[in-house]
Amino acid sequence: MDKITTSDSQQKAAPASLLLASSPHIVSPVNSRALMRNVLIALAPICIFSVVVFGLPVLLNIVVSVIAAVAGESLFRLAIRKPVCVKDLSAVVTGILLALVVPPSLPLWMTALGSVFAIVVAKEFFGGLGANMFNPALIGRAFLLMSFPSAMTTWHFPQPVFPLALPDVNSSASLLDTAWIRIPADQYGEAFMEMLLGFREGSAGETSILLILIGCAFLLITKTIDWRTPVSMIASGFVFAILMGFDPVIAVLSGGLFFGAVFMTTDYVTGPLTPWGKVIFGIGAGIITMLIRRFGTYPEGVCYSILIMNATVPFLNKILPKKYGFVPVQKAPKGGAK
Repeated sequence: MDKITTSDSQQKAAPASLLLASSPHIVSPVNSRALMRNVLIALAPICIFSVVVFGLPVLLNIVVSVIAAVAGESLFRLAIRKPVCVKDLSAVVTGILLALVVPPSLPLWMTALGSVFAIVVAKEFFGGLGANMFNPALIGRAFLLMSFPSAMTTWHFPQPVFPLALPDVNSSASLLDTAWIRIPADQYGEAFMEMLLGFREGSAGETSILLILIGCAFLLITKTIDWRTPVSMIASGFVFAILMGFDPVIAVLSGGLFFGAVFMTTDYVTGPLTPWGKVIFGIGAGIITMLIRRFGTYPEGVCYSILIMNATVPFLNKILPKKYGFVPVQKAPKGGAK
């Protein structure tokens, strides 16, 4: 075959915006920055509430975590001679998510270490944004939990800012430790309101179910996330909590199940693409969460359940995939053509 050459005039006439990429070739005005911006907007009320309720340590943890994430990503990419892409806001989102899933009193140096680990090891080592297999923020949390179990399992009551707030700031066991207890009927309303509004012990961002639901509604309205995974995780967690002997309301509203379902399972990179894959992902995460809480030594199980399901995503993406260009065969009408 003769060698094909291109003249200088032809090269100059070629469009400058020519892109070479694998399918599907879909052009959309929605980009990573826009999606991350929507997530930041949904997280903003949760961040403000956690600072008001738990105090200055939460604000410092958020700031330190974001700075560590952005700096870790930038320095690593400079070291490997890759372009720095801070403008996509992915490192900022990871830093905030990590700060919201750790105890409010976690030392700042631990938060910074976990944030750098999340960005460099869980994200950049895999190739950067879009190539990581596991949720970076949860990898950072798992790393901190294994490295500093005492600090990561010390919880504090909120400060007495509002009338419904708990009265003192003391170390306490997680509310998950009381999931076996049946709350008396006359106290159930008060306990439910504390869990719904967020005046209870827990990680900085997981206490207020109401604000998490508001953030979820915003993300659904803006079509940033799909409803299938979070709804499947919450529903399966509720059902399986009953089978495990937990109080299902406490089991679902306490801990990080709602926060993980809304902000962690819906990650574009580490979650399934197919509709049924999303449903199975959520069901699996909810079941594994309750199994860990029932049989594990650590009462919480959301972090590891989502990470375990992250590993199944390549398989879930092959379940009932959509066949582009496939047209089903039309059945002939009964009785034949007339």
